[in-house]
Amino acid sequence: MNLVEQIRQGGVVGAGGGGFPTHVKLAAKADTVIANGAECEPLLHKDAVVMEHQAKEMVRGIQLAMAAVGAGQGIVGIKAKNHHAVEAVQAACAGSPVRVHLLGDYYPAGDEYDLVHETTGRLIPPGGIPIQVGVVVCNVETFINVAAAADGRPVTHKTLTVAGAVQNPLTLTVPLGTSLRECLEAAGGAKVADPVLCVGGMMMGETVQDLDRPVTKTTGGFIVLPRDHHIIERKLKPAPAQNAIGKSACDQCRYCTEYCPRYLLGYAVEPHQVMRTLAFTATGKEHFNQWAAMCCACGLCTLYACPEELFPKEACDQSKAELKQAGIKWSGRMTVTPHPMRDGRRVPIKSLMRKLHIAQFDHPAPLQAVKLNPSRLVLPLKQSAGVAALPIVKAGDRVAAGQKLAEIPAAALGSALHAPVAAAVASVTEKSIVLTCS
Repeated sequence: MNLVEQIRQGGVVGAGGGGFPTHVKLAAKADTVIANGAECEPLLHKDAVVMEHQAKEMVRGIQLAMAAVGAGQGIVGIKAKNHHAVEAVQAACAGSPVRVHLLGDYYPAGDEYDLVHETTGRLIPPGGIPIQVGVVVCNVETFINVAAAADGRPVTHKTLTVAGAVQNPLTLTVPLGTSLRECLEAAGGAKVADPVLCVGGMMMGETVQDLDRPVTKTTGGFIVLPRDHHIIERKLKPAPAQNAIGKSACDQCRYCTEYCPRYLLGYAVEPHQVMRTLAFTATGKEHFNQWAAMCCACGLCTLYACPEELFPKEACDQSKAELKQAGIKWSGRMTVTPHPMRDGRRVPIKSLMRKLHIAQFDHPAPLQAVKLNPSRLVLPLKQSAGVAALPIVKAGDRVAAGQKLAEIPAAALGSALHAPVAAAVASVTEKSIVLTCS
């Protein structure tokens, strides 16, 4: 069995949040493999922690990926501020064709378009993906999982950070299917009576009120905030209200566009023009939707740039959804020339945290050897891009740790699912497999 098939069988997906099945990426040919350790979401430290503690496994995974795609060089993009992680990775890279590229502490350094340009000087074609410029990019934890898959060990656990208004910010590794509530309890519980979670971070993550939601292969961490926190109030505002505010108040100041990292990299992304779609109910909307086509949904326009606290990122999300539904692909200019003010307009993480009103939560979240033993694990069948996995177990079955529970449908994009621990199958539905652990 070759590496790509081992990765497919092991259920390895993008662990940074995207969840794209890794076996598909490594079935291509490329000259460069990049490990994305930028981790630019404020307060989250998962990537820095895994690089500090598992640098050798990560570099081994990078080299395995290089061999699979035929690459001659590997690069680890990591922020210079993460001194312990940098030292560990540099030591692990010694004598190998993998090198460290130090990044500044700005947001969003982890955007693939930005990272590829920073580390190689190449510009991905508008609407394209890294492989079109000979590059494969994966999260640092993904490469650790690649190395494990090569040894026959599937993805069964996830490392994540718990931060924000908690007693003891930490990073821990838990079985897939563990509830967010149990992870929160491992951090000493919330400091607020009515917590809301930003799963995946405040900028690009999802605002979650259900503490019983399970940890999946793409859960990189969550931030706990009180329900009356200003940013939470904004995020919980219904879409119709966001649209109504934008339609009535946007004065086309262009701040959202002038701070947009994709615009500054030279792509035709202009959120201020997308905001005009809110005022169109008949003709013309399709034209302005196009200005959202290459938005990376980083959230800077909404949560940092807009002086009126409007919702241009959300307008871009709606426009991209409408374009997809209509089957419309980018048809604008294909030339890309970085903006001359790009370097001067990067947003430092410290400035972003002040704007988000979370600077008081800026504490280390070190790895702690907390061993959770959940009595119940809920494993969603869809934990990656593509389709849901197909169960191959039934209620009442006993399963061993690492045993395959669900597999990828034939000729489909998806990822296999495995049992994190020895357990009994309590139920199998269209959406999940529930295990009970003794």
